[in-house]
Amino acid sequence: MPHIFGQQFSPAELRAHTATIDQLAGVRLVEYSEGKARGMRAAEVWTGSGFRFTVWIDRGMDIGPAEYKGASLAWLHPALGGPAFYEPEEGNWVRTFGGGLVTTCGLSHFGQTEESEGQKWGLHGRISHIAPTHVRTFAGWEGDDYVLRIEGEVREAQLPAPNLVLYRRISTKLGASTLKIEDTVLNDSFVPVPHMMLYHINFGFPVIAPGTRLEVDTHDVTTMFGADVAVAASDYTDFAPADPATQAQVFFHNPRPTADGSVTAYLRSRIGPDVFVRYRAAELPALSQWKMLQAGSYVNAIEPCTTHEGPRALRRRQGRLRDLAPGEQVHYQVEVGVA
Repeated sequence: MPHIFGQQFSPAELRAHTATIDQLAGVRLVEYSEGKARGMRAAEVWTGSGFRFTVWIDRGMDIGPAEYKGASLAWLHPALGGPAFYEPEEGNWVRTFGGGLVTTCGLSHFGQTEESEGQKWGLHGRISHIAPTHVRTFAGWEGDDYVLRIEGEVREAQLPAPNLVLYRRISTKLGASTLKIEDTVLNDSFVPVPHMMLYHINFGFPVIAPGTRLEVDTHDVTTMFGADVAVAASDYTDFAPADPATQAQVFFHNPRPTADGSVTAYLRSRIGPDVFVRYRAAELPALSQWKMLQAGSYVNAIEPCTTHEGPRALRRRQGRLRDLAPGEQVHYQVEVGVA
């Protein structure tokens, strides 16, 4: 049963005290009307606990702004643009990135730009700039829970291949302070296709602030600049004040899953809400961290992924670049919320 306002209520009690549950929780479809995001579809979701978030429907069904009791959770950047403004060349992905709570990277590639396997791969792939089809929303009682859902299909395709389909379901419920992303990626081609997946989960101020600490149970931590670079615990756990001279840092974690096969990373904030990211390690064995404390770009991203960033040829030799056989599917599950 929903737990809101410090109490537990039955469905009958809530129905008796409201004319519509939209008074407490719901899903509202909207459309942006200005700037490079003009015409982009979105869905606003609120749960009655103070937890609110926006699904950028036409941006691969990623999660944009999010807040809890008025405090922002997500890092936002003014470079938000709709799919028509996407520039796949080199690192131009950042010109329309926009930040947001969750940006999906893949499905054929994520990581830095490179040329390999007869193709030019742009930064972090295309999936976050593709509009979905068969979008549907649901808000209603399922047993004693009032459930909120958004579903759709995002297809990354070219001739003759790849032809990859992302089936995404985003769900939460009345009284919740978390959201769950359930993804299925299908190789709809007739040949094997390389597949890479990374969830770029971007937390900003006030979650990230001086005094915030990252907690994650990890075997070891390296940097994308090589295993020979020494990493102190404070390099990735602690957060300094914003500084115009600070450069981005990327850390590669090898977490220890719990008995149920999950990994949870916590950000314990001094002034904002504590938050967490939880995911299944079987499908997402690697965890990356993008720590950017530059003035004007103050963000820390928790990034569950299929492999750490690196040249595709190297990941292929290491056995970390997965091929999906024709008709093969892989399932992912990621939960993000207030701890």
